[in-house]
Amino acid sequence: MTSLSVNVNKIALLRNSRGRDFPKLVNFVERLVNLGVKGITVHPRPDERHITRQDVTDISVFLKLYSDVEFNIEGYPSEEFMALVSQASPAQCTLVPDDPRQLTSDHGWDVAGNKKLLKDRVQRLKDIGVRSSLFFDPVPERVAEVVSVGADRIELYTEEYASHFGLESDQRIFEKYEATAAMATSLGIGVNAGHDLDLHNLRRFLDIPDILEVSIGHALVVECLLQGLEPVIEQYLAITAGQESESHYY
Repeated sequence: MTSLSVNVNKIALLRNSRGRDFPKLVNFVERLVNLGVKGITVHPRPDERHITRQDVTDISVFLKLYSDVEFNIEGYPSEEFMALVSQASPAQCTLVPDDPRQLTSDHGWDVAGNKKLLKDRVQRLKDIGVRSSLFFDPVPERVAEVVSVGADRIELYTEEYASHFGLESDQRIFEKYEATAAMATSLGIGVNAGHDLDLHNLRRFLDIPDILEVSIGHALVVECLLQGLEPVIEQYLAITAGQESESHYY
């Protein structure tokens, strides 16, 4: 079974657009948890354009009431970010090679080229009891580099899979992800995935064995606007559990 971690960045973005604490982010997180979601993801950025430092603290405090729900904090491992992670003490920290000016994440790590940085940050996460994950492109021959920095997991960057889904190139691209995941698993590295996954393409992606977690935010929020929160979460949980559910696809 794959765990669903809902990225709540877009809810924070909606709140910030009006300068009020509405919608209240922790209330939305509570609704997700009550619907059976077992993971919450945030990706705070230096300019706090969506998730703020206070949001990280508030969600961290709230989720301590739920021992079976994991908190995942994503971001570029600057000193400021690492201090925030240390204070929040999430279950998992996903390191992402973002430039602060990027609109969204758009590539995985060059692990070999950033070995010193990543090895240091992964060790610091281990020292505080936080599981580490590296945002990673579907390149199977580079998975061994992850072992050299000691990361616990990779998060496959799935934009390429999503953009080719349903096209003639679909199978060729899918096989890259399948091979990368298989290589990671064979080396004892856990596999997560995220970026542009949605109700249309997720079930096929999970034909890849041993995907431990998927992090989904933007598409899920759009689907909730069209269908409602409860039916969307119900469908995602059915897919990640490997079950059939009634389709409400837009």
